[in-house]
Amino acid sequence: MARVISLVNQKGGVGKTTTSINLSASLGKLGKKTLLIDLDPQGNTSTGLGINKGDIKGSVYDCLNGQSTAKETIIKTRFTNLYVLPATINLAGIDIELIEMTHENANFKMNEQLKNIIDSVRNNFDYIIIDCPPSLGLLTTNALVASDAVIIPVQCEFFALEGITQLLNTIIMTQTRLNPRLQIEGVLLTMLDSRTNLGLEVVEEVRRFFNEKVFNTIIPRLIRLVEAPSHGEPINEYEPTSRAAEAYNNLAKEVIERDATN
Repeated sequence: MARVISLVNQKGGVGKTTTSINLSASLGKLGKKTLLIDLDPQGNTSTGLGINKGDIKGSVYDCLNGQSTAKETIIKTRFTNLYVLPATINLAGIDIELIEMTHENANFKMNEQLKNIIDSVRNNFDYIIIDCPPSLGLLTTNALVASDAVIIPVQCEFFALEGITQLLNTIIMTQTRLNPRLQIEGVLLTMLDSRTNLGLEVVEEVRRFFNEKVFNTIIPRLIRLVEAPSHGEPINEYEPTSRAAEAYNNLAKEVIERDATN
């Protein structure tokens, strides 16, 4: 049965999508059959894996509103052991639709729609990674309810911890009211420019705040990592010998090791 991990941070530009793509691809390379769910209406995860949005016949939106099933919608990518449940811009309006469904059906649980979708295919994968939108709205709540754990990407820049308290409160509230099994898998430091004192100071600040929850792996700021999505490839395909590819491979190994102890 798959372990379900959400990448969550309401701040944009912290490396959620980059990490979702490259962690999933690295898990696949390590022999773990992995499903990546694109839960961001921008659909950058889907595009970053070379999926042409014009070719998408069904998306996570269609699954959430009951128009399609996960098995009908999941796409096998050309990368090792990697599958994706894609997103389109239609997903932007799903909150209102789910609320309307709740009003129409007293038994409908709008926070559990993604969990139901995942449960239908959970036995088919080793890992299911969810790329959440940069908000703490209904889509992210669905992801937290469906997940076993969360990874919080934190950018190595000024105000790195801004908004983290709100995020942690949301996680605690989800644990208390909706999903008691939810854990914090780890905090991932991203976009480190080791040439600057600020970046190194942020690393120390985050490690003081989260202690052992911080992954040993730190994702560097590299131009190749920025370029890879425009070519529709994860970094371990686009530049397999790069420091970024090595970092995400190490992160995937850490995730597997941590899960073995849970």
